[in-house]
Order: sequence, then structure tokens, then C-alpha cells
Amino acid sequence: MSIDSLRETLGLRALPAPDNASRHYWQSAAEGRLVIQRCTACGVHQFYPRALCTACAGETEWVDASGHGTLHTYTVIRQNRSAAFAALSPYAVGIVELDEGVRMMSNIVDCDVDQLEVGMALEVLLLKATDDVGLPFWRPRTD
Repeated sequence: MSIDSLRETLGLRALPAPDNASRHYWQSAAEGRLVIQRCTACGVHQFYPRALCTACAGETEWVDASGHGTLHTYTVIRQNRSAAFAALSPYAVGIVELDEGVRMMSNIVDCDVDQLEVGMALEVLLLKATDDVGLPFWRPRTD
């Protein structure tokens, strides 16, 4: 899936509806920053956004993530009749393990889906969908 074709289809996608727990995450992504939560009591990172730490029920703070991770698992979709995705086929959806230890699901882009391998190094690509929502995508790491 090319980045240009991905940008062209952003307006066709159903977008997240930010709530109190996730608003900062989506807004930061729209600004070009990938953030995750870290517990101020026990230091555990977590994703997806929640009101309290899942390890100890402590308060959390938002921290910048490295934007690097590895491909944990993936699947390739070769047929999809939805207008938002049909033009992108074939495309990959993967679970990425960030360097911080949390896992995130998103599309793997900017590469041939037949070249994907579990364990490959990835970097985040954040695309602004609206003023309040940015979407994370992952692509092979270039450095």
C-alpha cells in the first residue's frame, strides 16, 4: 500500500470518536507525535488509552513513544469490497510491539506485503485525518 493511495482513502474511513481517555492520543497523532501512557506509580507503559494503570490502578501520564517497533504478527487482506479499502488491496494489518513494550494494531504500509516478516523493524508514520484525529501506520524502518 503506497502512502499516496493511503492518503487518498483517509476521508472514506470511519474515524475514531475520541473520548476523555483517548482524546490526547488522537490529538497528538494529528500533530505528528505518537504518545502512550506511563503509570506515575509503577512505571508500566500501556496502550490503548485508559483512565488508570492496568497494572496497579495508579494515575497515568502521557509520554512520547520512540516510534519504533517490531512486527509481532500480521495478516494480508487481498480482497475487500469497502470503498475505503478496495483501492488499497492487497494490504496488511499487523500488530506492532513498540520498543516501550506495548502492542498496537494498524496497517503496515509503504512496502510489498509479500516481503513482510515477523520480527522486522518498523517505524511509525502518522497521518492527519482531521484537526483532532491522526492515525498511526507502520512501515519498514529506514535507519
